Amino acid sequence: MVQAAYLHIPFCEQICHYCDFNKVFLQGQPVDEYLTSMDKELKNTVKAYPPERMKTIFVGGGTPTVLSERQLEFLLASINRYLIPREENLEFTFEANPGDLSEGKLKVLYNSGVNRLSFGVQTFDDELLKGIGRTHRQKDVYHTIELAKKVGFENISIDLMYALPHQTVESFKESLDIAFSLDIEHVSAYSLIIEPKTVFYNLMRVGKLQLPSQENEAVMYELLIKEMEKHHFHQYEISNFAKTGYESRHNLTYWNNDEYFGIGAGAHSYVDGKRITNAGPIKKYMSLIDENDFPYIDTHKVTTQEKMEEELFLGLRKIAGVSIAHFKEKFNVNISNVFAQQIEEQKSKGLLEEVEGFLRLTHKGKFLGNEVFQAFLL
Repeated sequence: MVQAAYLHIPFCEQICHYCDFNKVFLQGQPVDEYLTSMDKELKNTVKAYPPERMKTIFVGGGTPTVLSERQLEFLLASINRYLIPREENLEFTFEANPGDLSEGKLKVLYNSGVNRLSFGVQTFDDELLKGIGRTHRQKDVYHTIELAKKVGFENISIDLMYALPHQTVESFKESLDIAFSLDIEHVSAYSLIIEPKTVFYNLMRVGKLQLPSQENEAVMYELLIKEMEKHHFHQYEISNFAKTGYESRHNLTYWNNDEYFGIGAGAHSYVDGKRITNAGPIKKYMSLIDENDFPYIDTHKVTTQEKMEEELFLGLRKIAGVSIAHFKEKFNVNISNVFAQQIEEQKSKGLLEEVEGFLRLTHKGKFLGNEVFQAFLL
């Protein structure tokens, strides 16, 4: 049963050079009409698939905080109307851009029940920020986080990136040092992946993208792990670090292979054993809701075999790994009966280990995670 929801706001004032998420420039877009369509989709979804007590809600994008105060109030009223009942300690996250969050918008979020903010910082180096197409600067991060704390937010996360064009190990270390000085609770840190249909992809194709070497990327990741541990942020997933008790429960929904609603253009749902994809283009999304009540363009009934593969593919991202007992309980079969060959192969490479009833990545395995995950897709 569903206990989590993701809502997608696809509008941005600036398109970052690395981003391949479903997004459009804000200017000239039918924002109010889009929010009305989301309201309809939300209403129809909870009617079709009544949720259990909601544990997590996550609003992402795009840039959700480009919405005006009035639009934010409309969206939040819609969420609070339909996504019920809720657990008392519901985690309610909003993604935010450090440059465009006024005190007024922060108060709207806080007063509507949002209790966790995730800021897309990426780096504290102003030159690198310019180079990746971000509009905010280091000073904006300080200012916005200070404002958020003043309003009352006590659970703040930031995203960082490494292996950016022209980024050095020293520059990344400086960004980490600044992050630790902010007194925040959570950090997500990702290496740059060049995705098709992005500015960086086009630059790479013509030989105009200067990236750090793979060796330097590995040095940055090793540095990340060590520095996080030193500053009492424990690694609980390949790219995620938290102070105790501040792990992202919403993201754990995905890694635990649990079901969730996906609301908005291009969003994905996992409900009633089905993976469902929404239309991406905004006008198509809205017209499908008007015509059919739902914006679905693809529905796939997940087979038991696929569920077992996903349990490993997603679950091994967690540092704790995959519980062998939970796998047996969930699928009524021993994990070794299904994946014996893959497990032995990855163990022999030194990438996987079995510790206290959990199958998990070794330290070496963290650096080659994608290779391990792929092994479990039969």
